[in-house]
Amino acid sequence: MHPGSSNTSSLRTVEWKNDKVVMIDQTKLPNELVFVQFGNYAQVADAIKTLVVRGAPAIGVSGAFGLALAALQSTASTKEDLLSDLEKAKDVLFSTRPTAVNLGWGLDKIMTVAKTGNTIEQIKELVISTAKKMADEDIEINKAMGKNGSVLFDNNDTIMTHCNAGALATVAYGTALGVIRATKESGKHVRIIATETRPVQQGSRLTAFELKHDGFDVRLIPDTAVGYSMANGLVNKVVVGADRIVKTGHVFNKIGTYQIATMAKQHGIPFYVAAPLSTIDLENRADDVIIEMREGSEVTGVGGKKTAPEGIDVINPAFDMTPPELLSGIITEKGVATAPYVESIPKLFAAN
Repeated sequence: MHPGSSNTSSLRTVEWKNDKVVMIDQTKLPNELVFVQFGNYAQVADAIKTLVVRGAPAIGVSGAFGLALAALQSTASTKEDLLSDLEKAKDVLFSTRPTAVNLGWGLDKIMTVAKTGNTIEQIKELVISTAKKMADEDIEINKAMGKNGSVLFDNNDTIMTHCNAGALATVAYGTALGVIRATKESGKHVRIIATETRPVQQGSRLTAFELKHDGFDVRLIPDTAVGYSMANGLVNKVVVGADRIVKTGHVFNKIGTYQIATMAKQHGIPFYVAAPLSTIDLENRADDVIIEMREGSEVTGVGGKKTAPEGIDVINPAFDMTPPELLSGIITEKGVATAPYVESIPKLFAAN
């Protein structure tokens, strides 16, 4: 398996090695575990856009690594020109995925640090070391989040999860799956039901692969079987990740999350969201968030085979919004926020 892997999951999604960014190509999973290497920030931007790397925390760190590559690529002879090159790279990287707040967070953090450097060499060193530190901190944050969330889950729980919020959505360990990992590590036996997560199949391609790879008791269901599973007592808790959470507790996550939360409420099943503080957007309101719309071809075919009539119009949002009244809690590295979220979320930041 890959060198430098975590002892709790042998998958490390993105890392910095020999002045290059190394990623798992998630478009090749589950058939092949392929690592790709990039030495150019434009390649990293393309990897984010084409879902070679995905998941809010992983995208945030990938953006930071992209700026580190931009710093190395720059031929600027003055501090001002180097910062200008970094701003251009930041714009390219930021334009790739508009909904996940972690991307902007990662890019802004690097730019803030870059501006503190006095020389070109110092700026380059600061940018690279900060990006590497962000990657390492992501793993520690996920482990802290997992520990905070594990107390909410009991021995013999069957936990439903949607999309992929595991090691593959982060640098390693995971957010929602990090909570599941920590629950298992605490000595509890848990089963997992993963939704397939149409149309890009992150549940069947990534979550099922990752959990099976790491020895978890996992079963896969079609998205359309969520209600059936809940109505027949096959699941008793839900935990998902998030791409953005606003201060009111509105959660933006993979399309289909809202209907799972609605059905969980109907069946009296606790519904938790696990996300680091870097996923929480304190500036914008729910109405301000742009929902990414993706290509219709993701819906009209599977594996290159057409499954819909030629020329059909498609609505293909990548995310939906789950309102706070459907949540049982938001699990973070600083604790668990509960309603009213406008009060509990700021308290987590105050503890930071």
